[in-house]
Amino acid sequence: MIIPLNKEVILSRIREIEKGKEKLLRFKDYPLEEFKSGENFAIAEHYLRRALEAVFDIGNHILSRIPGIRVSTYKDIALKLGEYGIIPGKFAKEVLVKMAGYRNRLVHFYAEVSIEELYYIIQNNLNDFDEYLKYIKDLLENPEKFGLTLE
Repeated sequence: MIIPLNKEVILSRIREIEKGKEKLLRFKDYPLEEFKSGENFAIAEHYLRRALEAVFDIGNHILSRIPGIRVSTYKDIALKLGEYGIIPGKFAKEVLVKMAGYRNRLVHFYAEVSIEELYYIIQNNLNDFDEYLKYIKDLLENPEKFGLTLE
C-alpha cells in the first residue's frame, strides 16, 4: 500500500527553501569584505543550513512513501531520489550529493566553514535550489508519474 504524500508538509518546506534563498540573495551583491563584517556570515550560514535541511526533509518525506526504501544519510536521500527518477540522476549525483555533504559540514564541522567558501556558494550555487524545486513541483503536479499520490 502506498501512503500518500502530505502536500502541506512539502509546501511548507518549499517555502522554507524559497525564504532561505531570498535571504541569501541579499548578500550576492556584497563585496567579500562587506560580507565579512558584522553578522552577515552568521545570518547567511543560518539560512543556508535551514534551506538545505528543508531540501532533505522533502526528499526524506517522498522516499518514505515508496515501499521498501530505507535511507540513513542525506547522501542516501540524494542518490535514491535520482535512482527513482524523482530528480534526474545526474543532478542527484553531481549537485544534490554535494548539497548533502555541505549540510553535514554546516552541522557537524561548522568550525571549519570559512567565510570565503560560504560567500562562494552564495555567488555561484543558489540556483541549485531553483532546479531542485522545479523537480519537486513537477512531482506535486504529477505524482502518478512517479507512482505516488497526494493526500
